[in-house]
Amino acid sequence: MEPIFRKSRYAVPARYWAWEAAGLRWLAEAHGGAAVVEVVDVGGDHLDLARLTTVSPSAAAAYAAGQGLARTHQAGATAFGAPPRGWSGDGYLGPLSEPLPLALGTHGRWGDFYADERLRPVVALGRERGVFDASDAAAVDVLADRLHVGDFDTDDPPARLHGDLWSGNLMWTPNGVVLIDPAAHGGHRETDLAMLRLFGVPYWADLLAGYQSVWPLSGGWKDRVVLHQIHPLLVHAVLFGGGYAGQALAAVRRYR
Repeated sequence: MEPIFRKSRYAVPARYWAWEAAGLRWLAEAHGGAAVVEVVDVGGDHLDLARLTTVSPSAAAAYAAGQGLARTHQAGATAFGAPPRGWSGDGYLGPLSEPLPLALGTHGRWGDFYADERLRPVVALGRERGVFDASDAAAVDVLADRLHVGDFDTDDPPARLHGDLWSGNLMWTPNGVVLIDPAAHGGHRETDLAMLRLFGVPYWADLLAGYQSVWPLSGGWKDRVVLHQIHPLLVHAVLFGGGYAGQALAAVRRYR
């Protein structure tokens, strides 16, 4: 019998495990895309996955992972904010100890999606928790207005995103990198890459080169990296406090 890794926790939302399973299966549908951990079984109180064996990261594995990620992104989504196939309602993002709601939707433009489904909801939650104040929300509103008029939109179509792609969600195995723990949805492909860059990943330059070999990034992408990092920074501020709030607001003001 194939070794199984069971994820379970008592106090999670009722559909939490189904959400993660839907995202994994959707990502795995991408032809030639990044390897994704296999879903063995899912129930109301658990998610069973194929158990992975890990090895040390390598430049070759990172390059191949970048190529696979580009192909996963190319598999696309029906809209910015679109959920995994077969899913309805919002999703979840964050640690098992405190998963946050992840707003989804069907936006034709990335700027509208990012403003209304990412930045404004998490700032509102942060205000409820005393992390952000009215002046912080006003700064985000200025950026949201720029997003709404399309100042940062590109010609990139909605991509099939992992949605929570920090280095801890890349498993380095004997057969290459395998993706785990997604918050999958349709979004801008630069978001996954910006998330990897934010918290660091082994052999970043090789991973990026692999990505670019399959699907070169749009002009000016380096200037938008921090823009895509604002949402995860805001989320970390809400969840963990510390210096994340200041870091997030400094990033917001960079694009006002």
